Formats: sequence, structure tokens, C-alpha cells
Amino acid sequence: MEETGYRYFKRDVSWLSFNYRVLLEAADETLPIYERIRFLSIYASNLEEFYEIRVAEHRGTIMKGIFTAGDVGLAEETLSEITDEVNRQQQAFYRIFNERILPELRRQKICLYQSEEPEPFHREFVRNYFNEEIFPYLSPVTIHAGFRTFIRDRRLYLITRIIRKETGESLYVLIKVPHSKVSRFIALPPHKGMHYFMFIDDVIRYNLPSIFPGYELDGCYSIKISRDADIYVEEETSQTIVQAIRRKVGKRKIGALSRFMYDRAMPRDFLAYICEAFDIADDDLVVGGRYMNLQDMSKLPNPVGQGLEQQIPSPMRVPYLEEAASMFGAVKARDVLLYFPYQSFDYLLRFLMEAAFDPDVEEIKITQYRVAENSAVIHSLIGAAQNGKKVTVFVELKARFDEENNMSTAEKMKKAGIKIIYSIPGLKVHAKVAVILRKGEATDFAYVSTGNFNEKTAKIYADMALLTCNKAIVDDINRVFSVLEGTLQEPQFSCLLVARFNMVPELVRMIRRETEHVKAGRKGRIVLKMNGLHDRRMIDELYRAGSAGVEIDLLVRGICCLVPDQPYSPNIRVTRIVDMFLEHARIWYFYNDGAEDLYLTSSDWMNRNLNRRIETAAPVLSPSVKREMIDILHIQLQDNVKACHIDAQLRNVFVRNDAPPVRAQQAIYDYIKAKTEGC
Repeated sequence: MEETGYRYFKRDVSWLSFNYRVLLEAADETLPIYERIRFLSIYASNLEEFYEIRVAEHRGTIMKGIFTAGDVGLAEETLSEITDEVNRQQQAFYRIFNERILPELRRQKICLYQSEEPEPFHREFVRNYFNEEIFPYLSPVTIHAGFRTFIRDRRLYLITRIIRKETGESLYVLIKVPHSKVSRFIALPPHKGMHYFMFIDDVIRYNLPSIFPGYELDGCYSIKISRDADIYVEEETSQTIVQAIRRKVGKRKIGALSRFMYDRAMPRDFLAYICEAFDIADDDLVVGGRYMNLQDMSKLPNPVGQGLEQQIPSPMRVPYLEEAASMFGAVKARDVLLYFPYQSFDYLLRFLMEAAFDPDVEEIKITQYRVAENSAVIHSLIGAAQNGKKVTVFVELKARFDEENNMSTAEKMKKAGIKIIYSIPGLKVHAKVAVILRKGEATDFAYVSTGNFNEKTAKIYADMALLTCNKAIVDDINRVFSVLEGTLQEPQFSCLLVARFNMVPELVRMIRRETEHVKAGRKGRIVLKMNGLHDRRMIDELYRAGSAGVEIDLLVRGICCLVPDQPYSPNIRVTRIVDMFLEHARIWYFYNDGAEDLYLTSSDWMNRNLNRRIETAAPVLSPSVKREMIDILHIQLQDNVKACHIDAQLRNVFVRNDAPPVRAQQAIYDYIKAKTEGC
């Protein structure tokens, strides 16, 4: 409890609540089995990254010993809560896997072996496959006192205890499971209409006697570790930041331990020996099951067909843009809203391609946070440069896990003559914006998005993008690039909200304005759609507005540190939607006595976004675009199929009522389709 009397959820415990909601999709029996497996995989992958980044940060706080006792105490308290919650979720994870996923697979004539002992009709195949495809890649290592061998993160290992038959001597042996040379799932010959698969782990287990002749086997268990994978770059100069990032990325694989996961079936004496040999502390331990790295489940082959998979609707074409002679002409006539993946990402590529060939275009400026490998967006920019256009790209090298791809694409663009601006030390640029600047009186254009310039993620991330020729927006985005280029130190923005400049003051002003409307007897209403809500100053503003009578709906997919259902949070409802697409769009709505101010933005309300990043929020000025976005927000608030309310205990409480079923993502697709057909 803070001095204000307000309470806040811990950031990382809140994130675990979100990831548990992801896991619940794997338990949803109304979904096709391979869609449920996909969510099981996403949950495991999310948790892996969580330990590599967030848990590693807490451990670093404790280990450095240079923080105040209060900081260390808070880190220790948070780690304890994380461990308790993860262990609880792991039990649910394996229960869903064993009691729901595997039986449903079997009902669909797919058997995934859960034992190293295959059926008699498969044993010869398993032995031959092991000898020919797996054995050449195995290098067992004996674990002993003073044992020193490096264990890779994100890799699966088996530890077996063997007993020499002649002497009774016990030995512990570490076996690294082949990662890239052999598939995690081995397809066995079908039998009587059933399709069979076997974990490579179990194929190895079954063949252990042939690896250790003269020994008796006394248990074989899985282990895996997670390491600190974050990159901390000191205040480097722009000339050295590329080298600094490259050096840090190279060290990521040897980061400090953040998790040691072991099979819950491992005997205590076995675990004690391993912990001593690897110098594993008790608070590093996380209980797992027989099978780990189950993010690999997304690679389980589907031998039956599409009927076992979620059928994703194809991205829709936009008749207005299809019929237009040019993208520039269409956008000059009216603002265009694109909503991926409901609508095709190709229109952005067409927009950039037209810029590359338009004789009036002088310059293209764009931000790069995450792009696809072999990116079509990057190819378009290179084509523009080769056509004589001046192209400037701000490349954020500190985009986590995309550092190497960003460095590689930056080098390609530099060779093509594109001007590259690299990361700003101590600051991330997360804005997703572009401007097309043209000669003389020719119209300039801007692109503002909630998501990355990435055609791959645009197929699964639900993001909005605005194409406009509004001069105020174009000029403001151009000022953002002047800041990035270092030619403008104290910018003044006419309509754009930009983090670290005017964003927070304007947000505070708009929240308080809703309160003033309520005090004057008018309606006060705020709807905020985002991925994370963590900044306490902004949460306090929402607490005060809700207490004053402002109706507040928060559509927050992930972290939400605001606690609902408290005396100081009346009129505030938190909704989380998890479905086939990743909810990624950020929209801010303020009723403003009927004027309905609406912003499309790249920013969440996290400390990092509002204070340590360059983010943008653009006002939606077109009445038709505004109406469409408000309708979409309304559809999401009506969801009673995939939506959950977050309660005061951080539980995901599914929305269930007597209204007709509304699955927001399908309803949005139908809404856009109906509008399209009505054009």
C-alpha cells in the first residue's frame, strides 16, 4: 500500500496472470486441437523469455549488492511470488497437456508416446532410427566433483544415473539432446489407422542400454536452464553503439542463470547431487515435468489435415484502394485506416512502392523497430534509394532479440545509399511512423501505426495503421525525425503527442478534463486500449478520475498494475482479450463532452514507454475513420466469449452474460466485411 492509500499489482505477477490466460486457451475444448497446442507452445515460449529478461533482472538486483536493502528486499519478495505462481501454473500446464491435449490427439487418431517404451511393432524402427539419425550427435559427459561444462540456455538435456554392474558404482551422465540436426518429434510408421509420434527425448531414453553397456540404468530425467538474455548498453556514443550491441549480443548465450527446471519425478538425492555439481541454489529451482521445451509442440506434425487447425480468415481487400488509380490519390482524397490482419498488409507495400517511383517524391523517412527477415519493406526502401530518392531510416538496434536482424538490414540499406540513424544512447525509439516528402506544392503523406513495419507479424498481430496527408500530422512527424537526426532539441508539436515531450502532460490534461465534465454534471468517459499499464502516475490519474465518476474501460491485453474493484477504483473495468490474433493495437478515447477525441498510438502506459522511449500518438481527425474505430472498441467491450475481466486478485474471470455471443475478433472481421461489401 502506498502513502496515497492506493494499491498496485506487481508488474511481473500481473504479466504471469496474462500468460495464464494464454494457457487457458489450450484448455478450451471448443477450439481445434492444433490451435490449443499452439497456445500451449506460446505459453511456454512466453515463460522462457520472462525468465531470460524479467527474472534475470531481479536476480541481478540481488547479486549486484549495490542497491538499497529495500530494493533487494523487494526483488526477493517478487521472486518468491513469481516462483510460487509459476509452480502453480506449471501444474496446470502439465495437467492440461496430459489430461486434455493428449487424449484429444488420440481421439483424432494421433498418438504421441508418453513413455520410452514403444509398442512392439515400433521397437525395431526406433532402434534403427536412433542408431542412424541420433547416436552420431550424442556426446555424453560424466558429472563429477569439480564438474565444469557449459550448459546452454533454451536447450534440452537429459541426466541419467547409471550403476556399474561389476562394482555397484554410481555415475551421473549429462546428455545434450540434439537441437538442430533432428526433429523434436519422430514420426513412426502408422499402425491400424493410428499416426504415431515420439519425442526425441524418449527415443534416446529407450536406447540408453546401447549407449552404456555394462551399466544398469537408475533413472533418466530432463533438465533445462534459462539465462539472462537482456542487453544493457551503457551511454555509448553513436559511433560505438553498433559495436556495443554486437558485443553484448555475443555474450547473451553465457548470461547468468535465471532458472533451473527439473523433472518433478527426479528423486531428492538425485536432485541434490545435480544442484551441488552445478552450484544451483534452491531459489533457482523451478519444477517441470517429463517433457520440457514444450514450445516445440508448435512443431508437432499434423498428419490428419486442416480440420484440426484454426481456420484463419484471409486478409480482406479494400475496394476503395483497389479501385484507385494510385495510393497517393486515394489518400489525398481521404484518410485511410488499415486494420491488420483483417485487411491486407500489401497496401503499405504499394504505398512505399509508389513512393519509390513517383517523380515528385524527394525523400522517405521511416522508423525500423522490428522487420521481417528478407523484409519486403526494406526491399522497397532500397528500391527507392536506387531510384534516386533520399531515404532516411532510423534503426532501433536495441529491439530485444531483433538486434542482429536490425544490424544486418541496416548494413544492406547503407550499401544501397540509404541514410541510417542508429539508436539513441539510453533511449529506445518505439514509434512506428513514416513520411513521404514531395517537391514544391505536391502533397506530402504520413503513415502512423500501432505495429511494426513487418509483413510477417502483420498476419497474426491485430494492428491499426493510418494513411493521411493531413499537413499538421505530416509536419509533426517530420519534427520527430528532426529530433532523431539531432537537428531539433526542443520541438513544439501542433497535434501529435510524443513521449518525453508533450505526451504525458496532454494525457493528464485529457483525463482531468473528463473529471471536470462530470463535476459539471456532464458525462465523463474514457476507453484505453493498450498492451500494458504500469506507470503509477497515470494509474493514479485514472484512480482519481474513476472516483470522481468518470466511466473508464481499460482493454489491456498484458500487464495491468491498476487494481479494480477497490474503493478508489469505482467505475473502472479491466478487460483482457486473448484469441487467434494477438491484440496489439493501441487506441485512446476521451468522450470530451461529445467531441470524442481519439488517438492511434504505438505507446503503452508503461514507465519505459512514457519516459524512456520516443513514442507517438496521432489524433484521428477523419469522422469516418473515427466512427469505425469507435465501433471496433464497442465490439471489443461486448465480447462475452474470449474476454475476461481482471478482478482484485488478478484472476481472469470470463465474461458470461445473457447477451448473444460476441467473439470480438470474428465480429470485427464480419463488421469490416459488411462495410466492405456495402462500399
